[in-house]
Amino acid sequence: MSTHLNTEQRTLLERALLDQRAQIGAQRARHLGPDTRAEHAREVLQQDGDDAPQRDADREVDFAVADREALELAAIDAALARLSAGRYGRCAECGDDIPFARLQLEPQALRCIACQAAAERGQPRPATL
Repeated sequence: MSTHLNTEQRTLLERALLDQRAQIGAQRARHLGPDTRAEHAREVLQQDGDDAPQRDADREVDFAVADREALELAAIDAALARLSAGRYGRCAECGDDIPFARLQLEPQALRCIACQAAAERGQPRPATL
């Protein structure tokens, strides 16, 4: 169990995760309405008019937005699961504590700064002395 975060910090971060989840859920509901991603795309395709290229572009944007929202929700849900399991705040790569300041900025963070930077470069994290 990660012990570098006190109860107040964990509560604050859990609230931030739940707030983000609600916010993204509301965005998703406004974007897709009651439709699924596929139903929304079909609706965009079936719109009247002779602007098929624009509809294609709109559909691609809709897919990208829906995909991004789904990924964000999945990351938040995974962070909440780690919080419940007592593994929250530990880097998934090296096991080091993720600093509270980083978690405040990105509560769903999975990696410490060094491991995240290495992952973004497509390289393993350099060994520390």
